[in-house]
Amino acid sequence: MLDYDKEAERYDASRGGEPRAAAAAEAVLSLVPPDTRSLLDVACGTGIVTRRLAAARDGMRVTGVDLAPAMARQAAARLPGAVLLADSRRLPFRDDTFDVVSSVWLLHLAAGPADVRAIVGECARVLRPGGFYVTTVDKAASHNVGSDIDVVLASRPPSPVRDAAAEVERHATGHGLVPAGQARFRGHGQGRSPRRTVADLRRGWFVTLPPGDPLADGFALRLARLPDQDRPRPDPVFSLRSFRKPG
Repeated sequence: MLDYDKEAERYDASRGGEPRAAAAAEAVLSLVPPDTRSLLDVACGTGIVTRRLAAARDGMRVTGVDLAPAMARQAAARLPGAVLLADSRRLPFRDDTFDVVSSVWLLHLAAGPADVRAIVGECARVLRPGGFYVTTVDKAASHNVGSDIDVVLASRPPSPVRDAAAEVERHATGHGLVPAGQARFRGHGQGRSPRRTVADLRRGWFVTLPPGDPLADGFALRLARLPDQDRPRPDPVFSLRSFRKPG
């Protein structure tokens, strides 16, 4: 897995920057009631999406938490006084605190199903009755856009899928939440080129192809033979699901 403290400085620029953040925030807000007064953004990263959530609605108090200190520092610079360093499996808030909890691009990073269950459970715990939990699902599948790069990578060892929509729904309902809606948004600027994909291989982006592994080197060679080495292929389209806490 990537070291997100080391990734913090280049994170936004390497992942679509403000256009992607704007699309993500708009999609999250499409699933959030207009009278929402408090929102917790779990794993807020650099705060690039969190800041947009906070600016979008007058009177909505937004709090961010992240486990990586370097990420949290960047988020705190964007949202002074509103960002905490915290583990999403043990949120430092009382029960029934927030109207909405969001977790964008988090669940796919969990170490296993138990961690996904714990994260979803904590998000449900801190939700007020009648509140909504909004999260991304099926992140890895979103990056498979049917390109020549995907054809090359199709035979790589599969990674465990922690954020499959059906599993996330199972965990959510297990914690008393009910499905409430869904949305999609484009990952602007995240369309991969062959050269960029090779660079991602070299820095450990693909967890089943560690840098220096002969298998990773073989995929890098095949990617290097593709045409248009610097032409980005289509952007991914990410999926959001929302769940409501009855009350």
